[in-house]
Amino acid sequence: MSRHMKINGLLVLLVAALAVLPLVFGLGDHKEEPFAGADAEAETAITEIAPDYEPWFSPLYEPPSGEVESALFALQAAIGTGVLAYYFGLRRGRRQGEVRVAAATGRPGADGGGPAGADGAATTATASGAGSPSGAAPASGGGVPSGAAAGTGADAADGDAADSDAADSGGAASRSRG
Repeated sequence: MSRHMKINGLLVLLVAALAVLPLVFGLGDHKEEPFAGADAEAETAITEIAPDYEPWFSPLYEPPSGEVESALFALQAAIGTGVLAYYFGLRRGRRQGEVRVAAATGRPGADGGGPAGADGAATTATASGAGSPSGAAPASGGGVPSGAAAGTGADAADGDAADSDAADSGGAASRSRG
């Protein structure tokens, strides 16, 4: 069982306990309406303190019964939950999309995992000039972190196919290993 599954299980148990424990321990049994809302509790407290108190405002809509009022409140909570879930899902989806695009294009800095160029996207200089915007090999080491010569990035260090292609093409980029 993964760590996330354990945490989710504990959270579900905690929510269930918060829902069941007030019923088990009889919290609110001494009241006429044991699970009345905060507005009703405040109204009761105010009438006990000052019986002649007059409210400043009256409600725009008075539901015909407590059940309708509860249903409207549940609808309001469901709409709010839906808006929040949509927002967080959209954010996560965009982040996952950025990671997929970065993986598909081979840019190692789009997810924050590598050196980024001036525009925020990762650029690497290879012998074919794939890291430069014009497609030509950079003459002054553009797109390469300062202090490194062109061709000494990740492609040159690991000896992959890009290095052998550069060597076959006459070594357009410098090959210093320092």
